Amino acid sequence: MSTDIRHIGIFCSGGDAPGMNAAIRAVVRTATFHDLHVHGIYNGYEGLIDGNIKRLENRDVANIIHKGGTILKTARSERFMTKEGRKMAYETVMAHDLDAIVAIGGNGTLTGAKVFQKEFDIPFMGIPGTIDNDLYGTDYSIGFDTAVNTAVEAVDKIRDTADSHNRLFFIEVMGRHSGYIALYTAIASGAGGVLIPELSADVDDLLKLLKRMMKRKKLFGLVIVAEGNENGSTHEVAKLVSKKLEDYEVKVAVIGHLQRGGSPTSNDRMLASRMGNGAVEGLLKGQSGVMCGIHNNEVIYTPITEAIKKVKAIDKSLLDLAGVLST
Repeated sequence: MSTDIRHIGIFCSGGDAPGMNAAIRAVVRTATFHDLHVHGIYNGYEGLIDGNIKRLENRDVANIIHKGGTILKTARSERFMTKEGRKMAYETVMAHDLDAIVAIGGNGTLTGAKVFQKEFDIPFMGIPGTIDNDLYGTDYSIGFDTAVNTAVEAVDKIRDTADSHNRLFFIEVMGRHSGYIALYTAIASGAGGVLIPELSADVDDLLKLLKRMMKRKKLFGLVIVAEGNENGSTHEVAKLVSKKLEDYEVKVAVIGHLQRGGSPTSNDRMLASRMGNGAVEGLLKGQSGVMCGIHNNEVIYTPITEAIKKVKAIDKSLLDLAGVLST
């Protein structure tokens, strides 16, 4: 076990994700178990630049495991993208005697960590906190399971009104570059179709699917659309389909930021707790410049460069499953 690390800083950056608080709690309590000190950095990289830091004790993270959002707040920082901003952040690290930093967030957060560590040789440990589930090196990221459950619950409610009025609903979920939320939501909610960035399906392909559905005398339909699909906005897709399928009344529902909020599921709490613990244990064993993830139910460490550059491909078997179950 390393004796070089005594003070750990921790922050959240980028979009919030349910389960971040559980990860913060696990980092603080694991560090306390090893007689280390943890300093919470508020508002992400912005807080690191401004010195917005507070010592965190076990009592500070009590009663937060069930809460969505993040007690440390989060932000995106344009200043950190400049050398001057990163220099100010380094001065904060030195002023507070931080030996290592745990960063919870997505691709942008880890990219910033990689640059900062290269410039100033500060040990960094990443924790994947993003509802998009798009980081390589972990089967699931913190917040994904909760976001899918939130989306499925919303779709179930929309199904009731779609059935009552014989409507075709296009339901937009988050995912500018990743279709994980859309694909899992489509399968779990029994949707008739799904459009995701990773699948080059056009509106004509979707129309063929919907027409088969009409032949089965199905009087309503649900199509899950990731916001980053290649066919344009959900409203544009719905408009194109409505011109071709006059038998359906076409409606659009955008779930939006509901997917970011809410109490994290038990799966996200477990995931975040294991990753928070693994982050501290990894730092003490000399791991640095890596992201702590879970693969095949085991804690692993993936170089941040790989985590942000390698593509986390959609499981083709799930795409096939979605197609089979929608017929």
